[in-house]
Amino acid sequence: MLFSGALFGLWSFKVVGYDRFAGTPTYDINGVVGADSGPTCPTDKRYVNEDPKGLRDDVLEAYQKLKAKAAEQNVTLCLQDGKRSTRQQQAQYDDYVKRYGTEELARKYVLPPDQSNHVKGFAVDIQPLSAAGWVERSAGAHGWCRRYENEPWHFEYDPAYSKGCPALLPHA
Repeated sequence: MLFSGALFGLWSFKVVGYDRFAGTPTYDINGVVGADSGPTCPTDKRYVNEDPKGLRDDVLEAYQKLKAKAAEQNVTLCLQDGKRSTRQQQAQYDDYVKRYGTEELARKYVLPPDQSNHVKGFAVDIQPLSAAGWVERSAGAHGWCRRYENEPWHFEYDPAYSKGCPALLPHA
């Protein structure tokens, strides 16, 4: 923390990405950078297994519980993609626009940063697909639901999902 001084007798502290003033959020998670890579997924070498760095605290705890529950049933979850910063998401979005030629087509696979739940810290991409299928078959029992028809690996966390998953959306 960097001390930034006093204002009317109240102390204010500043950390990169964090300004604490009454009535403001305590932390802006959008700037938190997620892992770009990780060790190879032990069950499918085509994928990585990122450290779940940067997820919201509640989401991280839920992911760790999900992973432990999967392990109890001999299922290995690999975190292919988790938290992304605004910059990471923008780079991926720009790449898809270039790859597909239009924003409309790119948005079927990746959203701009202000709309991405990866940036917000509560979406993960799970591989291999057999592990993603295990999560989907749990039908939200652990708070995780698949959200898009065209992305069988993409899951989002919401404690309300424990009552059941919402209908799939066709794409992002």
